[in-house]
Amino acid sequence: MISRYRALTESEIDVLEANGCRAEDWATVTVAEGFDARRVLRTDFYGTVEIGAMTESLEVSKGFVKHSGIVNATLRNVRVGDNCLVESVGNYINNYTIGDGCHISNVCTMETTEGATYGEGNVIAVLNEVGEGNVMLYGGLGSQMAALMVKYASDKPFRDAIRRMVHEEVRRTRCDRGTIGNRVKIVNTREVTNTVVADDCEIDGAARLSDCTLLGSRLSGVYIGTGVICENTIVSDGSSVINSVKLQDCFVGEACQIANGFTASQSVFFANCYMSNGEACAAFCGPFSASHHKSSLLIGGQFSFYNAGSATNFSNHAYKMGPMHYGILERGTKTASGAYVLMPAHIGTFSVCFGKLMYHPDTRCLPFSYLIAYGDIMYLSPGRNITTVGLYRDIRKWPKRDMRPVEAQRSIVNFDWLSPFSVGEIMQGKQILERLREASGDKVSTYNFHEYVINASSLRKGIKYYDIALRIYMGAVLKRVRKRYGAIDLPPSQVGEGEWADLAGMLLPVSEEQRVVAQIKDGTIDSVQDVTAEFGRIHSQYRDYQWAWTYRMICDYYHISDIGEQEAARIHADYVEARRAWIAEIRKDAVKEYEMGDVEREVLDNFLSQLDREKEFEEE
Repeated sequence: MISRYRALTESEIDVLEANGCRAEDWATVTVAEGFDARRVLRTDFYGTVEIGAMTESLEVSKGFVKHSGIVNATLRNVRVGDNCLVESVGNYINNYTIGDGCHISNVCTMETTEGATYGEGNVIAVLNEVGEGNVMLYGGLGSQMAALMVKYASDKPFRDAIRRMVHEEVRRTRCDRGTIGNRVKIVNTREVTNTVVADDCEIDGAARLSDCTLLGSRLSGVYIGTGVICENTIVSDGSSVINSVKLQDCFVGEACQIANGFTASQSVFFANCYMSNGEACAAFCGPFSASHHKSSLLIGGQFSFYNAGSATNFSNHAYKMGPMHYGILERGTKTASGAYVLMPAHIGTFSVCFGKLMYHPDTRCLPFSYLIAYGDIMYLSPGRNITTVGLYRDIRKWPKRDMRPVEAQRSIVNFDWLSPFSVGEIMQGKQILERLREASGDKVSTYNFHEYVINASSLRKGIKYYDIALRIYMGAVLKRVRKRYGAIDLPPSQVGEGEWADLAGMLLPVSEEQRVVAQIKDGTIDSVQDVTAEFGRIHSQYRDYQWAWTYRMICDYYHISDIGEQEAARIHADYVEARRAWIAEIRKDAVKEYEMGDVEREVLDNFLSQLDREKEFEEE
């Protein structure tokens, strides 16, 4: 391969020396065509230095343009791309490759040292802050891969196979020294050590980046802001880390925002997470996890579609129509003690006690429920959250809040609030309530479920709410099947008929998850790209798998052997009736909130107008 760089001419060396430049050996400094010695001032060169063309200008701030060049710098073993501006380097740049069109200004030190990992290949301990590491970090990590690493960490053959794959991927992609991509801006920053920065990223005012990888592209760069310290951390496309955040041994996925002094160690954040002010330790923050408050500590827990409230902010846990943030147990939470709730939005049961959100593993089988404490008695309202304004709002808000660029969506996110996963729990909850009523009769005032008390009226409403959700789900799936296949055909396969799981945002049959794990162990799947592709294939067949599960569920619910046109008409009629009942309950909830004085009349009217338009979706 012929080098694009040539030796300096005698006249160029004379100009450089006249400009206050020095070299350990001018013979080791080479330049590309378009190099302009007049643009290099007060710069020292050590080792092998390659410098690109200097024919264009850069916009360093809005409306402020400066010509490319190198001013007041010390470079050792550095390649500088075309049309870069490198200026005011307080200490030196050592062992770095810099791409085209970069602006590096007022930086103290940029260096690659021996043994640099760039944050890849490191193993961190998620969910157990004092335990053995279980998640191996690399640039292509998605929430599903990380969830498998955590879930099957005790399976040694699986763990060994996954780590071998990741090691091979890291070796394949690792640079021999730190690289800065094209159109990168690094200004007013103290230290960038052993760090890879991809195209179109910006670092402005950071304190230190050490052993990090910043992933970016022209459409979705990474932004690192003032006072940030990142160590052994990977930050993905479209994410920002700003305002004195401290990250150590972390992975930040696509389109995440970490801000305002947030501190995290041994934690992972995926797909649109927002973290501010608080702390995280050994936390698995799946898609759309959020924490806003200084008193919030996410430790040893697994979260997804989750908004952490603070210890003093009661209003967060009762949000409905107002402009406040919503803080309630949402899609999934796994506590440090091992209590595991992994459900679609608002499906978990919670209570607020002394300002703290309390989790109740015994009530997982009664989803979408509230717990309210009166003295020493815990009252359970099963299914209550199905008919709230908050749930209605959340169903619609999550897809709109996905800020990830299409080309950078490593984590799969399924936004269905009613799915085989959640509906299976609803069916179980309905059966439990019916058995309680059958055992104690209809004439009692309360029912006992474990250590919780259910008022008779709450039990009846719970059965009603669960049944509404079931009929909405069945009718919606049937409509989708008719539109997808043109008729109510039998499912294309039996895959999906069994139990389902939520794998950090991806809904899939447990049988498919177990198949992937088995194929990783036996070598059928032998690279991280193959794992990612297999998850993508499973997700692409979600509707087929869902139909297999739902077909059997419909037959069991209606006590039929198959679904013909007559049965389909009945299911659709039940769907319309249930959907209108659901909207009516949400309307009552909205009016009740308005009557309490919590919202303005205009807000209520706009919301009710939105509900009125729901009838348009019934016949789609």
